[in-house]
Amino acid sequence: MSLFIGLMSGTSADGMDAALVDFSDGVRLIDAINLPYSDVFRQQLRDLAIVTSARVRDLALLDRHIAEQSVAAINELLQRNALSCEDVTAVGSHGHTLRHKSQPDGFSWQVGDPSWIAEHTGITCIADFRRRDIAAGGQGAPLVPAFHQHCLTSDGQRMVLNIGGIANLTVLPFGSQPLIGFDTGPGNALMDEWCQQELGCPCDMGGQLAAHGEVVEDLLPEWLAHPFFDIAPPRSTGRELFNLQLLGDLSQHSPEDVLATLAEFSARSISQAITSYGYLTGELLICGGGLHNAHLLKRLQALLPALDIKSSARAGIDPDWLEAMAFAWLAWRTSQHLSGNAPAVTGAQGERILGGIYPA
Repeated sequence: MSLFIGLMSGTSADGMDAALVDFSDGVRLIDAINLPYSDVFRQQLRDLAIVTSARVRDLALLDRHIAEQSVAAINELLQRNALSCEDVTAVGSHGHTLRHKSQPDGFSWQVGDPSWIAEHTGITCIADFRRRDIAAGGQGAPLVPAFHQHCLTSDGQRMVLNIGGIANLTVLPFGSQPLIGFDTGPGNALMDEWCQQELGCPCDMGGQLAAHGEVVEDLLPEWLAHPFFDIAPPRSTGRELFNLQLLGDLSQHSPEDVLATLAEFSARSISQAITSYGYLTGELLICGGGLHNAHLLKRLQALLPALDIKSSARAGIDPDWLEAMAFAWLAWRTSQHLSGNAPAVTGAQGERILGGIYPA
């Protein structure tokens, strides 16, 4: 077997995903886990994503703590599958993004010390995947469309929508249509943040609360007028652009109505992106936490009635672990001295081998 572990800590900051993947014959997910973060740590990550200043000591400790969470997730995967460190070729660690700025003068900053991961697991760690693409003039994000193309391209019109904290869309090649991939804007992040801030729950399970609220239509035109939505791909973003502090005073509305409006904001910004740059017929495969929000999917289907919207599981890829699998794949590509970026997606000057290698 050719075993790799992919690690992903997304913008929702809910925990560390770890996927054990075999690349000896295609792409096969063997096992995956999520190691939840504590409420205090989750809030610290979300706060640091939008602050204008922070103490160096706090950042250094955060870098270590993400690495420790990574090690714990790796060790649990190994134990569950009766494997040793010698059985795994490498770990592909995305880390946790604290700040991301698109080009020009772009940068992307992830924490999760790869040296610590290599030292405390005995497995070579490949990390810092975004900065080489940025050095080549790219956005450094999204990186997963290259993986989507590798394992999900079909003989028809197909798109992949990952609804994490931020949503990103991949338009897979078909006919004369080239690969396109970009961040559409908010996915779950605003809804989750509102639930935690106002409703005392981590998220709107199944979208049930939003389904019982009323959309405040007066709020949507201003939100949808955000300059980000006028940028043609390549484009990328994060919580520095989409957070509750930037949406104004919402206190005069009921919590459920605000939640319904935030869900509609995500649905309409996604549907506008698809209408502008994607297919209007064919398949839309959904992955990420947003797949479990039935209300959000219902609104997407209403806005995009001609699309066949369904889970990526229908195409053979587990929707909950696709991103972690993608970083295992990127580590595999790097270990084979193969490029990992898609210049058509990121805007880089060409294909590049991504990531730094930290030997065990």
